[in-house]
Amino acid sequence: MEGREAQISSSGSKRGGWITFPFITGAVAGLALGSGGWTANLIVYLIQVFNLKSIDAAQISNITNGCSNLFPVIGATVADSFFGSFFVAAISASISMLGIILLTLTATLDPLTPQPCDNGSSLCIPPSKLQYVVLYTSLALSCIGSGGTRFTMATMGANQFNNPKDQGIFFNWFFFTIYISNAVSNTAIVYIEDNVSWRLGFGLCAITNFIGLAFLLLGNCFYLHDKPKGSPFTCLVRVIVATIQKWKVQPSSKIEDYYHKHDGITEIAATPKKSFRFLNRAALITEGDVGLDGLIAKPWRICTVQQVEDLKTLFRIFPLWSSSIFLGTPIGVQASLTILQALTMDRHLGPHFEIPAGSILVLCLITTAIFVTIIDRFLCPMWQKLTHRSPTPLQQIGLGHVLNILSMAISALVESKRLKIAQAHHLQGQPGSIVPMLALWLIPQLVVVGIGEAFHFPGQVALYYQEFPMSLKSTSTAMIAMLIGISFYLSTALIDLVQRITGWLPNNINNGRLDNMYWLLVVGGVLNFGYYLVCASLYKYQNVEKGEDGNSGTNK
Repeated sequence: MEGREAQISSSGSKRGGWITFPFITGAVAGLALGSGGWTANLIVYLIQVFNLKSIDAAQISNITNGCSNLFPVIGATVADSFFGSFFVAAISASISMLGIILLTLTATLDPLTPQPCDNGSSLCIPPSKLQYVVLYTSLALSCIGSGGTRFTMATMGANQFNNPKDQGIFFNWFFFTIYISNAVSNTAIVYIEDNVSWRLGFGLCAITNFIGLAFLLLGNCFYLHDKPKGSPFTCLVRVIVATIQKWKVQPSSKIEDYYHKHDGITEIAATPKKSFRFLNRAALITEGDVGLDGLIAKPWRICTVQQVEDLKTLFRIFPLWSSSIFLGTPIGVQASLTILQALTMDRHLGPHFEIPAGSILVLCLITTAIFVTIIDRFLCPMWQKLTHRSPTPLQQIGLGHVLNILSMAISALVESKRLKIAQAHHLQGQPGSIVPMLALWLIPQLVVVGIGEAFHFPGQVALYYQEFPMSLKSTSTAMIAMLIGISFYLSTALIDLVQRITGWLPNNINNGRLDNMYWLLVVGGVLNFGYYLVCASLYKYQNVEKGEDGNSGTNK
């Protein structure tokens, strides 16, 4: 839409453009601070306050993170189809605030938590059914709310601009704000939770969430609101239904036998591509499919050629997408187990300061933020100067796979050293004991996995945004969140499976074999990398013009 930033509302005020930036950025910062402050330290809270076993706490944390990262897809779909980004973001932020307030009440009211006990004691009283209900309700509301705002806010912000350059600048500031807010919440708020009180820490999360919601609402008179256009997934489902109904009809090689109109506008006439040829039946015109006016008479029996090709594009990219699920699963496992490791290690920096266990993962965030800049400003230009072409998204993702495997191997070696020290000091049978080994040993694995994320995360965003059909552009970036969500759920299932069939993950990890768990992730990562290489070698970019940056845009 031309002149998007300069549109005038009925009241005469300008809508869209950079005037909306402070409001959207303030909202993103407040909401990210609110969600990051409780998610980063959830495992510690469940162990210390709700008397849960360490592995059970890690599982609940993984499920919660999975929910937070799956819901953006639902939120994006609802926003695109029915209500728009602003409405979904505002409602989600309100739900998130209610969840955090309820979580704060669990840290405030004694009847909502079990009696306190020493960490690792066998005499700990487990939570009651009522306490579990309140806890799980607060977590559900909080993660659904935070998930509904994350990528919806990104889409809403980009919608304020018509110039792709301005959209790119906004996205850079959006992710920068997310990383900085998470870093602050994972350090300052987590420190308050560990050293002052959980009530104050969670209370600050609720306050920052409220501030973020206030910023969002205050800017409403300046926002450019795009009207929902209906769910793009409906068109994809129609292709499948139409294909099934015409299964016995033979595809044609003539262009005129296929339907090319969309919303009354004729598309560029072309014969459907030969790949996934069975889907071409959905666009084949048969008796009764089209009315005398040339428009579709039976929408669940006939589709346009473009709609068929859109579904084919998703089929082509699905193998690459699935390999990224198993790229994220080890990261989810590592995040949970690293916090458990930190709880058993010496976290002191000097005589008076102790690093909160929940803050240890901030090293990964900081590393990713730094290396995203290094890659963009130095490595990519250097690569382009040497090879005369820009690194492709597939190359970036592939390098991310390698670094991820390396990080898991480092994790295994560090854990082996930690276990040897624990055995040397006879700490296997002492739950809650601290191994005389600095938690700083965990830094290398977090730095390497952070560098890996700096490669494969932007690579995936670029790949999906570039390759997804136009009708799914706003949903394409939310697919990253879906990947992360599925990965967290798979990491939960993997930990549960290993715990059931091996003795590697007992409640007292000093008596376990976490190193074997990490080596298992290394083996799985190598196999998944092989699968990725096969998928990447067979994939051909769909939406890149030939000759651009030296990359081929040949279609299958």
